[in-house]
Amino acid sequence: MGRLNGCLIYDRREAEDRDALGRAADWREIHGALPLPDQREQAARCMDCGVPFCHGGRILNGMVSGCPLGNLIPEFNDLLYRGLDQAALGRLSLTNPLPEMTGRVCPAPCEAACLCGFNQEPITIRANECCLAELGFENRWLPPIGNMGDRGGVAVVGSGPAGLACAIRLRQLGFSVTVFERDDRPGGLLMYGIPNMKLEKAVLSRRVEWMEASGVRFRLNTEVTDIAALSSEFGAVALCCGAREPRDLNVEGRNLEGIAFAVDYLTEATKAAVYGKASSLSAFGKDVVIIGGGDTGNDCAATAIRQGCSSVTQLEILPEPPTVRQVSNPWPEWPRVLKVDYGQQEYIALRGHDPRVYEAATEAFVGDDGATSAVRARVKGETREFPARLVLLAMGFLGPERRLARSMGLETDERGRLKTRGCETNLTNVFAAGDMRRGQSLVVWAIREGVEAAEAICAAAMHTMCAPA
Repeated sequence: MGRLNGCLIYDRREAEDRDALGRAADWREIHGALPLPDQREQAARCMDCGVPFCHGGRILNGMVSGCPLGNLIPEFNDLLYRGLDQAALGRLSLTNPLPEMTGRVCPAPCEAACLCGFNQEPITIRANECCLAELGFENRWLPPIGNMGDRGGVAVVGSGPAGLACAIRLRQLGFSVTVFERDDRPGGLLMYGIPNMKLEKAVLSRRVEWMEASGVRFRLNTEVTDIAALSSEFGAVALCCGAREPRDLNVEGRNLEGIAFAVDYLTEATKAAVYGKASSLSAFGKDVVIIGGGDTGNDCAATAIRQGCSSVTQLEILPEPPTVRQVSNPWPEWPRVLKVDYGQQEYIALRGHDPRVYEAATEAFVGDDGATSAVRARVKGETREFPARLVLLAMGFLGPERRLARSMGLETDERGRLKTRGCETNLTNVFAAGDMRRGQSLVVWAIREGVEAAEAICAAAMHTMCAPA
């Protein structure tokens, strides 16, 4: 695979992101791309390691290691290196229906499991993947799915990554597909939950247009509450509604104005950016405190900077991670090391320091005239107050919206996730996929779940057709 000794000949290279100071003033995508010959060199670094961990998708010590989709990484890297780009894209598309999304927003557990990463820098798998996806659209190597026969109609509820992946796979299997989305545009989390500078919406719109050309129908501004009516219209239903019940923080002062969930803040900010209007929940001129140190908290920081905030403080309850991998965290586990993401990079460039405060447990929200003015937290044994006119709760999600499951008569577990046998719920011909079934997870897991649900629907349909009368 790749060039013999390529990992010894070439160093890892990634395209430089746009300058942190310059990009913080707009909403355009922050990432660049290497010239194609340079990207081929990066693919050449992929060696014939015999048993590639990169496409294993296993859980090690509570974290994913390798690609959950089972992407044939050494194979498409080899084809990219040899200039067989269309074949490389075809190999990638066998397992990944949305490579332009994962190539931008996936944290790349495949790279963490790359054998090169044992004692040097891993292969640029995500960038190689994104390169192939862009070549595919640029050269029109992705023709719409043609008429594959008619195995019946399926309703897909929700158009996030699980819903889109499920719809694409169902079309490939010969089903007619209608996707129901309660928002005004398809995409779910990809549309309004991920900021434009991380995933430009033109990339998403391009894929949706391809799906429509492939025969997928979208019904927007439609919230599904009656599963029985939907089941009477369609042969099967795939529920891909995500895990959108945010984790709250019930401490003193929670009823003050100026406290919002991160998902609501990012949704309003992205809608404002997409439609060119002012956000109804803006950080302009405000001291912002973000509670939660993960990717969502980082997205909030980057968004607040672009809205013209006065300051950002990001409170993280965990200790600061080490800068290098520890003995207790060996390869191929996900490396638990300090990461300075794009939002923090921008704040450092603007203000000269990292916005994160570690080992900070929020004790209370302080207010005046009914609105929040500060956050009181216990930081390494010391009580501190951080000025805050806007507080964003970015502590993850508890699971699917429970009212939806209750209204549909769906069985759930103690975490609110839909109970399934395989992918089928307690209701006949009603299937579930993505965060709704798995709980909050990565986009790449949602894509895998969507594909598996589509194949389960196909298997159920074939079983019905073959059953004796």
